[in-house]
Amino acid sequence: MQFEPVVLFFLLGVFAGLVRSDLKIPGSIYEALSIFLLLAIGLQGGVKLAEFSLIQLLIPALLILAVGALIPLLSFPVLRVLGRMTRADSASIAAHYGSVSVVTFSVAVALLMKDDIDYEGYMIVFLVLLEMPALVMGVMLARYGVGSVRWGKLFHEVFFGKSILLLAGGLVIGFVAGSEGIKPLDILFFDLFKGILALFLLEMGLVAAARIASLRTYGVFLVSYAVLTPLLSAMLGTVLGWMLGLSIGGTMLLATLYASASYIAAPAAMRIAVPQANPALSIGAALGITFPFNIFLGIPIYLWMAQFVHSFGA
Repeated sequence: MQFEPVVLFFLLGVFAGLVRSDLKIPGSIYEALSIFLLLAIGLQGGVKLAEFSLIQLLIPALLILAVGALIPLLSFPVLRVLGRMTRADSASIAAHYGSVSVVTFSVAVALLMKDDIDYEGYMIVFLVLLEMPALVMGVMLARYGVGSVRWGKLFHEVFFGKSILLLAGGLVIGFVAGSEGIKPLDILFFDLFKGILALFLLEMGLVAAARIASLRTYGVFLVSYAVLTPLLSAMLGTVLGWMLGLSIGGTMLLATLYASASYIAAPAAMRIAVPQANPALSIGAALGITFPFNIFLGIPIYLWMAQFVHSFGA
């Protein structure tokens, strides 16, 4: 398997940040790149979703969401007991690692496209749905026996925040338009996808370089957690994907979803629901360690895991 070239742009951004280059992507351009990626992923998923019956997704969706809620429950005691972190920080980090990263997912999709490996289009539905259970569990873990939660504001932030709104909106548009109706937009949202992703990863590299330095304060534990948790979560996704009868590509994407950590939706939601948590810990681990680990090593490993587990049924 050849190396996916778009991740080299991330490496370039990290290098630029570490050597303190004056390279900087303006905030307005970064915002435009984010909007494009979210819409493009939603549209691609919606077009493929039109090929399936929504009823057949009900049971898989329930199982996938249940496991998604389980991940923060398993992570919380590890962070609280072994890491000796506060309840708020433990719950916030657990929520970040139970939630998902749309950019990590898009890199995994780009790898499958490059290697011409097919996958179930409805995986984008799970990308949208998996944001919610982990955030709710994180708030419950943080607030249990402590105080009240502003659930209305939290739900509004999760459901109507930029990430979910654009993903879900693109999904609906792609589903309604179908493959034929969306053809006039193919050049913009499909053909240019990897080029825009490369520019976005360049900016992510710059941001990650700044976060890596802050992690030195918090020791080996958090770095180890940020590497081992994705691997263990990916194992859950691989086994579940195989049990649900997903293809190799679909199994790999489910593993990637469970292995990814949110640094867009989760920080915004946790800032509202758990303001006493230190965002440097959660964002630093998710963006500074887990994100680069996933795009350089994790995603190829998850593909190998999917191929390995599917080999038993060959």
